[in-house]
Amino acid sequence: MKSPFTLDYAPPVGVPLPLRAGLQVVTAPNASPMTFRGTNSYILGDSRVAIIDPGPDDDAHFRALMAATRGREITHILVTHSHIDHSPLARRFDAPVYGFGDKGAGRSAMMTALAAQGGLAGGEGVDHEFSPDIRVADGQVITGDGWTLEALHTPGHMANHLCFAWEGALFSGDHVMGWSTTLVSPPDGDLTQFMASLRALQDRSEDTYFPGHGAVLENAQDMLAYQLAHRLGREDQILAELATGPNHIPAITKRIYADLDAALLPMARRNVFSHLIDLSARGIVTHNGPLGVDSRFELAR
Repeated sequence: MKSPFTLDYAPPVGVPLPLRAGLQVVTAPNASPMTFRGTNSYILGDSRVAIIDPGPDDDAHFRALMAATRGREITHILVTHSHIDHSPLARRFDAPVYGFGDKGAGRSAMMTALAAQGGLAGGEGVDHEFSPDIRVADGQVITGDGWTLEALHTPGHMANHLCFAWEGALFSGDHVMGWSTTLVSPPDGDLTQFMASLRALQDRSEDTYFPGHGAVLENAQDMLAYQLAHRLGREDQILAELATGPNHIPAITKRIYADLDAALLPMARRNVFSHLIDLSARGIVTHNGPLGVDSRFELAR
């Protein structure tokens, strides 16, 4: 399947750009290999507004958002998930913060047990202090001045991840983006949950996504299909490697991500680990000793 990624997106940092009537985006100055051009902070509404994903705790970005909302009341701060490029700035606004829960909210029983076991590493960029003022449940409707959102719990990239449906579109956070596939790093990320969340979005009608990073994603249903096919393809690659004999994560990763920049290999190893946890839970793969990043994996007999 042809890659649908859009990589030529180059928004001005700190400048509010109109996307639709009642919707603007301001890009944070935190571009990186993991955040693309920077975090997208969305301003929803007219005279009384919500900010979706306020972003990193950055003075320049805070000033940019305050300038973009000057003369308007900020009534809601909505957070898709508690990674440090999305949630920390929420604490600097004088408005209630809405989110699914703290860093561990929404974890599956399997990931909870694995996290308690220790030795999994992970924890990339988690905002450990995040605690919303108002906890939002799956399917909950949030209303403001002239706008209505439906919250959708979409765990996978992080257990407390939410998307927000609005007028036939979706604020998709880091669950689905148009510039890259999504990192799933245990125990905060959970591939089993991620795949289920992708399939749940396929059952909905939204086809325009406003992601946490990168350009507006049109034809989002095509991206959902691509992401699912991509993950199933990775699973096939991992199983093919294990068909040659037992192996460890670094060696598997090096072979199936042969063309990847070496700087990104640590993140790729986390993705492979997420697949192996899922395959282990399904009884397709086994491992020696307690499940961990140093385990040797092999096909179940």
